[in-house]
Amino acid sequence: MSFPINESGYYGDQFGGAYVPEMLHPNVEELQKNYLQIIQEPDFQRQFQYLLKDYVGRPTPLFLAERLSSQFGCKIYLKREDLNHTGAHKINNTVGQILLARKLGKSNIIAETGAGQHGVATATVCALMGMQCIVYMGEIDIERQRPNVERMKLLGAEVRTAYSGSRTLKDATNEAMRHWISNPVDTHYIIGSVVGPHPYPDMVARFQSVISEEIQYQLQEREGRQRPDYVVACVGGGSNAAGAFYHFNEHPEVQLVAVEAAGKGINSGHSAATTVLGRPGVLHGSKTILMQTDDGQVVEPYSISAGLDYPGIGPLHAYLYDSGRAQFLHATDEETLKAGILLSKLEGIIPALESAHALAALEKLELIPTDLVVINLSGRGDKDLETYIREGKY
Repeated sequence: MSFPINESGYYGDQFGGAYVPEMLHPNVEELQKNYLQIIQEPDFQRQFQYLLKDYVGRPTPLFLAERLSSQFGCKIYLKREDLNHTGAHKINNTVGQILLARKLGKSNIIAETGAGQHGVATATVCALMGMQCIVYMGEIDIERQRPNVERMKLLGAEVRTAYSGSRTLKDATNEAMRHWISNPVDTHYIIGSVVGPHPYPDMVARFQSVISEEIQYQLQEREGRQRPDYVVACVGGGSNAAGAFYHFNEHPEVQLVAVEAAGKGINSGHSAATTVLGRPGVLHGSKTILMQTDDGQVVEPYSISAGLDYPGIGPLHAYLYDSGRAQFLHATDEETLKAGILLSKLEGIIPALESAHALAALEKLELIPTDLVVINLSGRGDKDLETYIREGKY
């Protein structure tokens, strides 16, 4: 059921791998040798499933959005990851990785965050397990995601500011990587998306695959079928999309739709639409598609949503794009705000701006009345209220 990955961590012929400094080779090799065996152990799975159920609150509902469905003339379900503990899908992965870190004997945890949801999810599981937590976050993101910064601190995490570059997610990831290089023995880096060196993309996708696993049996109960016509999710690095697509990848009748952040417009110079503007290169430990200049310098991304202003996509998504298995669309800030406000008014659900990008795809798909669409609502909009207030027209 998984995405096709070889022993070296490549999806297809060119995307993936592990491009890391020599100091990190022991850490990465330790994970590569042990992660599959550990996460498949019955004891690990018992702990993982127990925490997903009684701590995270899974399974999350699959909600038939009737008024939204009427608006677009088909049947639209929302996978309510916004109802997880901490308010987003990120907790699925952090629960898995904290259990893995404990099995490996690590005592300290680091993480990067953009929108703050992964940082909050990491701080949450570290509090649960009594482990030290340091979260790196860009200066710009700290300013626009202040509530999540305070949540991390309340949970006992130390939030360290990334001042370099665009001062957003890319730069927070750079700082977390530097920290890991300096503390390779006792520290585990909980990467929040399907990015980074192998085995992270595969490992994170496996922990997030609970999303599509639940969608299958929930659709069976509701519709008498396991597979929808479309699965739609936003993509920055792409962990929520990887989880939503996971169990449908080998079923070509299911159209996988990934929605990137077009920002102020594809050609505006203020965008994060990687598949349109990028080309193959190495970023944060793996070969993928990223936005870069002719001489290989990373182009600074932009999005109204802090979780999507990343200059690349995960290597498995680069493979899905390159192979044509998934359709990649993009939504501007304006389209995203419009979609988020529409869901709020029609269904009483305020989505995260990241998730609103996925909702914006409904205007771009040629839907017919018999279509069954599942949109992964990856997070709730509490953290984005200031942006909705400042930028939205409602």
